[in-house]
Amino acid sequence: MDRAVEATNLAVAGGDLSLIGLFMHADIIVKLVMLLLLGASVWVWAVVFEKYMSLRRVSRAADAFEDRFWSGGSLEDLYEQDGTKPAHPMAAVFGAAMGEWRRSGRVAGADVSRSSVRERVDRAMTVTIQREMERLERWMVFLASVGATAPFIGLFGTVWGIMHSFASIAALHNTNLAVVAPGIAEALFATATGLVAAIPAVLAYNKISTDLARFASRLEGFAAEFGAILSRQSEERA
Repeated sequence: MDRAVEATNLAVAGGDLSLIGLFMHADIIVKLVMLLLLGASVWVWAVVFEKYMSLRRVSRAADAFEDRFWSGGSLEDLYEQDGTKPAHPMAAVFGAAMGEWRRSGRVAGADVSRSSVRERVDRAMTVTIQREMERLERWMVFLASVGATAPFIGLFGTVWGIMHSFASIAALHNTNLAVVAPGIAEALFATATGLVAAIPAVLAYNKISTDLARFASRLEGFAAEFGAILSRQSEERA
């Protein structure tokens, strides 16, 4: 009896092949799969927007900071303005290096030109770069996971929907295309939803990963140049 009711509903669904109609007449499991994928898609776009704005903000801040850094002003003044309370990754790297360098210079009898001091400064910058990049890379795992798994989740919904449709069609003993097509369309809708979530996630992950790697290289280049400057000043102090 239940199979007959499901088959009747399947046949009625053929009158509405819109996206909303396909969703409303889909099996409950297929509906849950599509809702999950739609939620993941919305979250993907939210992450993409947040990453775009974050990278744009830190890049502009780094440009402004480098202009001040290379303007020939006092490093001590720059440290007091930006290094003590850094508002962006490059200022954080600068502040970590200057803080370590100043602490080493205040140690009584310390030779600030020693390699151990340079190693501590380099280590402070390296750790800061790693910490700042970890913060910028937050949610990147989510993008990669959605890009890798969303098509398979959609495929699961499709397989489940086709199984449900065939079982209902069998109860009608009717293989007419008008009866078969709506159920198949409902099932394939799940795969389409998975692709809608996965494709932007993969494209965004590749683009954002490239931008993050470029920004990390920029921080590392700044750290190397600043380390050389501090090394020369240490030798002048000595």
